[in-house]
Amino acid sequence: MCGIVGLFLKDKALEPKLGSMLSEMLVLLTDRGPDSAGIAIYGAATGNEAKITVQSSKPERDFRGLDAELAKAIGAPVSVAVKSTHAVIRTTPEKIDAAREALQSLRPDIRIMGAGQSIEIYKEVGLPEAVVDRFDVRSMTGTHGIGHTRMATESAVTTMGAHPFSTGADQCLVHNGSLSNHNNVRRELKRDGMTFETENDTEVAAAYLSNRMAHGKNLGEALEGTLSDLDGFYTFVVGTKNGFGVVRDPIACKPAVMAETDQYVAFGSEYRALANLPGIENAKVWEPEPATVYFWEH
Repeated sequence: MCGIVGLFLKDKALEPKLGSMLSEMLVLLTDRGPDSAGIAIYGAATGNEAKITVQSSKPERDFRGLDAELAKAIGAPVSVAVKSTHAVIRTTPEKIDAAREALQSLRPDIRIMGAGQSIEIYKEVGLPEAVVDRFDVRSMTGTHGIGHTRMATESAVTTMGAHPFSTGADQCLVHNGSLSNHNNVRRELKRDGMTFETENDTEVAAAYLSNRMAHGKNLGEALEGTLSDLDGFYTFVVGTKNGFGVVRDPIACKPAVMAETDQYVAFGSEYRALANLPGIENAKVWEPEPATVYFWEH
């Protein structure tokens, strides 16, 4: 059944608390998904730095010496910050594509979780509390983020099958539900140049949005397109560099609740995920309507 959370901060004073707030929201939904969990955190972009979050099943082997080898391969400074099975690789924005390409040859077993100027994605098999502790998510700062705890129904329980899925720069998506036409949509997107790493239907939804935004749509317009082009039962929560969006399918059988105050917009699969947020007692709280797009941008 899966559990989803999302938090978009309006009040800069809350940014140092984003990781702790989002982590608590996700942990409160643990019983909705015991298989795997993940969180995407959007930090402030500097404009002169880009980063790639990567994962390895053998981090001691794959991350050792990676900074020097990658810097030599792309001809630019590189730093590598290791967090358990994940690492955040930082370099200049103009070298980010070269770094991704070099990684494939230097460390073929490394998997890319996400890339961009502000996004970091951490996901692994296990319960939410174990995942947020493993990657010290509670200490992270940022402007917005989304999270997911998974109960697998259609694909294997693996790190790559965990959410969020990222298929574009500073873009990611979490999903509760099941798509019935994902194989057809995947084929269409492949013909348009999109690539896939899993057979998961959620990766198709993420790629669909990335593809539409690459063709000039904004986040709201791309989310509108899901209502006609994707079949099934779904709730999507999406992050971009500056934005945060939510959409439910026209039947809307998957649970969802939202809250908004002057300080934040929050999403949870159940109200208990929102119950400890500051000022929740005075928030506007509502169930998002079926076939209705909600999105906010900084």
